[in-house]
Amino acid sequence: MIMRSLLYKVLLPLFLLCAIALAWLWQDVENFLHTPMNLPNNKYLIEVRAGDNLSQLTRRLVKQKIIRSRRYLIWYARLTGKANNIKTGEYELSPHMTPVNLVSMLNEGKVLQYSFTIVEGWTFKQLIGFLKNDPHIQKTVLEQPPAKIMAALGLAGIHPEGHFLPDTYLFPNNTTDVAFLKRAYHDMQMVLAAAWQKRSIGLAVRTPYEALILASIVEKETALPTERTEIAGVFNRRLLQHIRLQTDPTVIYGMGDHFDGNLRRRDLLADTPYNTYRHFGLPPTPIAMPGKDSIEAVLHPDDSDKLYFVSRGDGSHYFSSTLKEHNNAVIKYQLKGRRRKFSSSPD
Repeated sequence: MIMRSLLYKVLLPLFLLCAIALAWLWQDVENFLHTPMNLPNNKYLIEVRAGDNLSQLTRRLVKQKIIRSRRYLIWYARLTGKANNIKTGEYELSPHMTPVNLVSMLNEGKVLQYSFTIVEGWTFKQLIGFLKNDPHIQKTVLEQPPAKIMAALGLAGIHPEGHFLPDTYLFPNNTTDVAFLKRAYHDMQMVLAAAWQKRSIGLAVRTPYEALILASIVEKETALPTERTEIAGVFNRRLLQHIRLQTDPTVIYGMGDHFDGNLRRRDLLADTPYNTYRHFGLPPTPIAMPGKDSIEAVLHPDDSDKLYFVSRGDGSHYFSSTLKEHNNAVIKYQLKGRRRKFSSSPD
């Protein structure tokens, strides 16, 4: 009895102390897990590098005084089965975010996204130039010639022009140029294939690639959405009737770096594969990257009898059915009423 009483007197206080300590520890862990982290400003970036584990990451967070206990966070992650499933990337921490929120974010891979917009009507050269200046794109092939860039994408022998869909793309920091371009190429193929399946009958274009070429010309000819189907209709009828397209943007593209912003009559006479004043049919490749609307316009052109159009000088165009009407429109809108020799003039 004496021994039992002695054990009771010794063990009971010890048990109570352990219980109090465990309760305090549990409360401290709970407070840690559900209290917002100590961020130095409203938005704070952390990076999970390739090969990082939770132990390395928490060590950095403690050093930066973002969290006060790496052990608590590691215990929680291990107990919930999330310790070995953190995703690499750049993360943006925001006010009121707790360690529990952080672990969930790391497991779900909610990395910070950056955006890059491919603008309708850009050439491949312009696309590469802007990608070179984007600080969030990892450059691996952009300094190479176009043919080598396409080869790096697994597209050896394919001319690059027109194949990348204009759109706004979201991507994590340090996305490679190859990954970005592959995505834009794939998106263009998907859009073009889907549009081709729903095309109108009686088109001059016979393949999706020919549609892409013509769409690039429509893209460069007008910035007005309301005119795209009209311009596509003009080009469709001219191709069907074996009339030269005679479109300035193709000539300009064929001139390359020699174009100084001023298109002269001698340029319209220059013999390049892209000069649609000299050659019948479509040029050999697209001349820019067309948007979805231009592709749709080419595959669903209007069915009027218009065969000509001329710029009014305000961004819109005047459409004509006959050469005589067209030439009068050129004199009115382009030559300010003065009659002199021009490309379609019979004089």
